[in-house]
Amino acid sequence: MKDNNTNKKKVLITGTAGFIGFHLANRLIARGDEVVGLDVINDYYDINVKYDRLAYAGIEKEDIAYGQVSQSVKHPNYRFIQLGLEDRQGLERLFTEEQFDTVVNLAAQAGVRYSLENPYAYVDSNIVGFINILEQCRHTQVGHLAFASSSSVYGLNEKMPLSTHDNVDHPVSLYAASKKSNELMAHAYSHLFGLPATGLRFFTVYGPWGRPDMALFLFTEAILKDEPIKVFNYGEMVRDFTYIDDIVEGVVRVIDHPPQGNAGWDASQPDPASSPAPYKVYNIGNQNPVQLMDFIRAIEQELGKEAQKDMLPLQPGDVPATTADVSDLAGDLGYQPATSVAYGIRKFLEWYRAYYEPPSIPPKGGGGKAAMESGELPKFK
Repeated sequence: MKDNNTNKKKVLITGTAGFIGFHLANRLIARGDEVVGLDVINDYYDINVKYDRLAYAGIEKEDIAYGQVSQSVKHPNYRFIQLGLEDRQGLERLFTEEQFDTVVNLAAQAGVRYSLENPYAYVDSNIVGFINILEQCRHTQVGHLAFASSSSVYGLNEKMPLSTHDNVDHPVSLYAASKKSNELMAHAYSHLFGLPATGLRFFTVYGPWGRPDMALFLFTEAILKDEPIKVFNYGEMVRDFTYIDDIVEGVVRVIDHPPQGNAGWDASQPDPASSPAPYKVYNIGNQNPVQLMDFIRAIEQELGKEAQKDMLPLQPGDVPATTADVSDLAGDLGYQPATSVAYGIRKFLEWYRAYYEPPSIPPKGGGGKAAMESGELPKFK
């Protein structure tokens, strides 16, 4: 295995045109790591947002060619490649040439409800793609693989707060099942080949540059357009909304501390969160559950406008409540997310207004490029 404890790392981040991957890449670039970003740039949601995220970090759209590494025009320590995780030969070439110290796999087909309509997209990206990542990490002796899982793996489990030490064998969507599969696959590779691997169960991530298919984005857009918002389970939902900066801080701490294996692991009472192999699973959530109606009221307050509400039943694949137990994250890495929803919503709306320009209703196809060129986008910390 490579030495993963040096100050500067060579890191592959998959999904860097996506929400979390974009923010993580900027964080690691800023601290001086050599970062290679990867994304297939699919059209699951508006690709203009994805290209604008890349452009923010100096990857120009016209310089992107499938399978070719392009250099950021802003950061000498950042490069990007458009590549699908299903492209086994392309991944093998990339890993062989680059010899990464750390891999953070955030690329995946996202979305619970979409998995009911397009199940094969999840198998291709989240299962086939992930085995390709594991194989390349194994054969090029990557020092640490951190990978995105999801709070959705808890499925029918209603024991709150949701703990990584509890059983998660009852997913209620294919998306959740694919993420649980990733955890099992990673553990097998940790056990068989000594690959240090950490699964990251994210809880309802939101903030600037967020995904257009997520609730905060959809609610904001609808309210500004005087259109009704869809409120599922008749508003009786609880979510552990977690601000993007808190997520990134948690990921950075995780990747800087590869798992060593739990010497006290008891095979007669197996702990799902750890292993005698170098494998670990963490929740990254705010541990401060918020009622959906309170979340909506906070958006209304910031916008100074009341939402029209279309009250609907619980959607297939959804769960009524999530709350993260982050005691392992706090105990092992000294970190617990703490950003308030009020602050997080305010920062998102500042970004939203700057990105889409006046009028605040986003034009079809996106409107962020001019705002970016004018320098009006909020800066990162």
